Amino acid sequence: MKIKFCGAARTVTGSQHLLEINDRKILLDCGLYQGKREEAYQINKSFLFDPAEIHAVVLSHAHIDHSGNLPTLIAKEFKGNIYSTTATRDLCAIMLQDSAHIQEKDTEYVNKKRAKKHEPLFKPLYTLDNVRDTMKKFKAVSYDQQFFIDNTNQSVAVTFFDAGHILGSAQVLLSIVENGKTYKFAFSGDIGRAHLPILKDPEFIGDVNYIISESTYGGRVHDKATEMDTQLEITIKEALQRGGKIIVPAFSVGRTQEVVYSLSKLFNSGALPRFPIFVDSPLSVNVSDVFKLHHECFDKETSELISKGVDIFGFSNLTYIKDVEESKALNNFKGPCMIISASGMAEAGRILHHLANNIEDPASTILIIGFMAPETLGRRLIESRDVLNPLVKIFGDEHHVMAKVVVLNSFSAHADRNELQQYFAKFDKKKLESIFLVHGDYDQQQALQSMLKSDGFNNIEIPEKGSEYNI
Repeated sequence: MKIKFCGAARTVTGSQHLLEINDRKILLDCGLYQGKREEAYQINKSFLFDPAEIHAVVLSHAHIDHSGNLPTLIAKEFKGNIYSTTATRDLCAIMLQDSAHIQEKDTEYVNKKRAKKHEPLFKPLYTLDNVRDTMKKFKAVSYDQQFFIDNTNQSVAVTFFDAGHILGSAQVLLSIVENGKTYKFAFSGDIGRAHLPILKDPEFIGDVNYIISESTYGGRVHDKATEMDTQLEITIKEALQRGGKIIVPAFSVGRTQEVVYSLSKLFNSGALPRFPIFVDSPLSVNVSDVFKLHHECFDKETSELISKGVDIFGFSNLTYIKDVEESKALNNFKGPCMIISASGMAEAGRILHHLANNIEDPASTILIIGFMAPETLGRRLIESRDVLNPLVKIFGDEHHVMAKVVVLNSFSAHADRNELQQYFAKFDKKKLESIFLVHGDYDQQQALQSMLKSDGFNNIEIPEKGSEYNI
């Protein structure tokens, strides 16, 4: 078996890991790299392998940094199947379409400026036609149901286990027979946290011999997930006193639903006065509908609320916005309100317009509730808190960051340092021969590597992009 790390190596986005087993090439995830626009475009339009040679893709979950480059793979002659959980397939059906639409619209917007400056124009990475072709390749499989990558050669069996990260997220367990040897290989995908709202906690996949593991927060500790309601309440009350808008970049899958769920509890308990909440994302509306189809992913508390007829994604002062003109009208909204919009890392979509229109208002608040990769606008907003007179670029124009930037890490859907330590503590150290750390900034990976070594684990690798390992 050979492993080639083609993305999310010493960085957080663009998850792609290539396995070569018994002359079959299997790709774990096919995510978009997110960062500086031109750099990301160049990285995403090419692969470190020939897509036509890939036998199958096994997808851990629907987040764009894990699934978002599948249409490019299809456009470059990939002919195999894409295996995922049922919920992941349903989310990808709308998320990839939204991704293509955003790329086309953002490219059009940027090209208007570039044309005026006589600069070369961009092309969208892929189109809606590519997305339609992609969805034809999906094969959905339930959790805990073993299947074979190739029914004519049953040497690689795959099972999905709940990762507790977003709806449908999975850890991938491969049971492999190769050269007379039988072993188990795992890919963590993104590992969730215990006690997150809505979803079940991550499952233990059983002992394995090798694992590719995420390391996003390998050196950091979050506030407890159980504190998210209290932190949100305090932040909103302070923001309301200042009287401006609260702008929330949020992933349409998972984070938006969690925030809405927390808000509904705060309003229903009387902890917060009712004020206008807008979810300005057509995708979020569709995603919330997909959530309602997949009760198998919900935890006990959420299931009980639904059985009582509670609409956990709706309340009287919440408005979901699809129409572009309604979105633009929010620019003229008077008085305090909260606008939740995608993308989660503030790299594309309607959130950019809301940030551009409110970032120089000292009364406004920019509320960060998720991980922001390096070189994204979201990360620059976080870093602006430590800079005198900070400036950021939005659509190529400079803006002074005068709004208050607040970060709440209790909303994170990624396991932190302590939770990753608890995750690995369940494995038998004698059986776990090698650990490969991906999907993390290098300093976070080094911190996790050091902790795991001190806990008695051996052979902990931090691959570089393009590096290969033989097992």
